[in-house]
Amino acid sequence: MLLQSTCDNGFYGEFGGRYVPEILVQALEALAQFYDKLMQDGQFEQELVECLTHYAGRATPLTEVPRFSEAIGGPRILLKREDLLHTGAHKLNNALGQCLLAKKMGKHKIIAETGAGQHGVATATACARLGLECEVFMGATDVKRQAPNVARMRLLGATVTEVHDGQKTLKEAVNAALRRWASCYHDTHYCLGSALGPDPFPRMVATFQSVIGVEARAQMLQQYSCLPSHCVACVGGGSNAIGLFSAFLEDEVALVGVEAGGKGAALGDNAARMQAGAPGVLHGSLSYVLQDAGGQIAPTHSISAGLDYPMIGPMHAFFAKNGRARYTQVGDETALAACKLLTQTEGILPALESSHALGFVMSQAKDFAKDDVVLINLSGRGDKDLDQLMRMEAQA
Repeated sequence: MLLQSTCDNGFYGEFGGRYVPEILVQALEALAQFYDKLMQDGQFEQELVECLTHYAGRATPLTEVPRFSEAIGGPRILLKREDLLHTGAHKLNNALGQCLLAKKMGKHKIIAETGAGQHGVATATACARLGLECEVFMGATDVKRQAPNVARMRLLGATVTEVHDGQKTLKEAVNAALRRWASCYHDTHYCLGSALGPDPFPRMVATFQSVIGVEARAQMLQQYSCLPSHCVACVGGGSNAIGLFSAFLEDEVALVGVEAGGKGAALGDNAARMQAGAPGVLHGSLSYVLQDAGGQIAPTHSISAGLDYPMIGPMHAFFAKNGRARYTQVGDETALAACKLLTQTEGILPALESSHALGFVMSQAKDFAKDDVVLINLSGRGDKDLDQLMRMEAQA
């Protein structure tokens, strides 16, 4: 049910690696060795799959959205419904995998970072289920715009630590979590939420999220007797996209990752790393990073807290360079329009992150052939964004 992600000594081509302070080398090496050994143990995968099935609610369905497709004059469109997973997003796949791994390592404290709050909620949920302590670092800006998820984390028993550095968003939350982990890795696991960071995190997250693509591929063949012509997913760090893409890499299926185009092309107005970034190191790995002329990490902007990150995961950088996937961007206004349209035509309220993938198909509808079958990963539901959506409606 899982596809184990592999790499070459922690690298995907030139991207990835383990660029960390000496104090974290031992922790990462121990984690990598334990993870590699555990993944050879079929009992661990079986235990995780049972948890994903009987607790998290897998398999998530495919849903065709003909009224949305008709409204945009587009092709046949199917959604992989990760919004129907317990906690409302794909993040629980990875959180359960890592927290179960941590418990088997004998570590009973978990720290995590979060932007949109979904990984924080997923980690707090997994910790509650497995009897682990949980602390979630979250930028103060994101705490305000994702208040419902903050409340959920606290109700689940997690400590939410606000980060007031820099832009007070996801980048600063990752910084804070890494600093904490450096001081407590002996009894604490850092549950990193996306397919980025130093090895082994990108391949761990990709493996745990591969359940999305494995299910979707089997469902396409069983329900529609074909594979999709295109797989489309939003890309922040890149976990939901890599989870979907992983099962289709050997197929003749176009893979499209959609970044946050924000409010414009100027540096600081978006989070479009593949459009405006350059290779650089951030949070322990080498990938495309938004940076200024002096090499300093640039500020970012997105309507979506989950896409507001200056670096893309190294696997996505590799796929872009070797041409296996295409990466594009969608701005705030288009994402918001797609969110409203799906809600009003299909009764499905998508997260603002997922709305970027919808927005790409909406804006490029005329470029698809009528017999194309486009599979979009609906990575999360929009309940968490209601306060933000209502404020934007009031200001319109």
